[in-house]
Amino acid sequence: MRILVVNVNTTDSITQAIAQQARSVAAPGTEIIGLTPYFGAESVEGNFESYLAAIAVMDRVLAYDQPYDAVIQAGYGEHGREGLQELLNVPVVDITDAAASTAMFLGHAYSVVTTLDRTVPLIEDRLRLSGLDQRCASVRASGLAVLELEEDPARAVEAIVRQAELAVTQDKAEVICLGCGGMAGLDEQIRQRTGVPVVDGVTAAVTIAEALVRQGLSTSKVRTYATPRPKRVVGWPMRQGR
Repeated sequence: MRILVVNVNTTDSITQAIAQQARSVAAPGTEIIGLTPYFGAESVEGNFESYLAAIAVMDRVLAYDQPYDAVIQAGYGEHGREGLQELLNVPVVDITDAAASTAMFLGHAYSVVTTLDRTVPLIEDRLRLSGLDQRCASVRASGLAVLELEEDPARAVEAIVRQAELAVTQDKAEVICLGCGGMAGLDEQIRQRTGVPVVDGVTAAVTIAEALVRQGLSTSKVRTYATPRPKRVVGWPMRQGR
């Protein structure tokens, strides 16, 4: 089984960290391919960058010319999953959905701890659109930018733990979701500090994608995510592919 894990930003070191985290839980025989978009922002922290990333991720997946069995979009609260689901005939899993749905198996309510406060509404909107918001106790910002997570992991852990503890004590969350692909690999440290289950979206997405492939399941093409109708699109930058 081969799974493409696509970073939403253009920072290769984050792609490598995400891919490493994905491999840490992949079953024997599952190959993880980390992909970085050819264009876009070095970090995604707002609507403009998120919409740009949606095009860049679709472009990068279509440019991949080897067989694959599933695609993971490794951006928390980002746009674009629906487009991939229309374009592809393999399962598409977004780490936002994967983390939240996994958290609901582990407790009555979950909270998301993310990066900057400006990303909170984007995550809230994506959870609402996916129907996963009713058991979300809160979405909290750590105050750190995406690239700061990589620059100073110790500071990142402290900032995330601080908000996670408030989510548990004040918001009554029972599970914490790490709300950024750049937080991959921090889950165990935060679990030890907070004493509650901590879900990393990348690892959750890998296990969900593997399960879907093994069951022979993929996106329904009957209506919402039907393959795009053939038509002339002027100036479209994306590569032609499957």
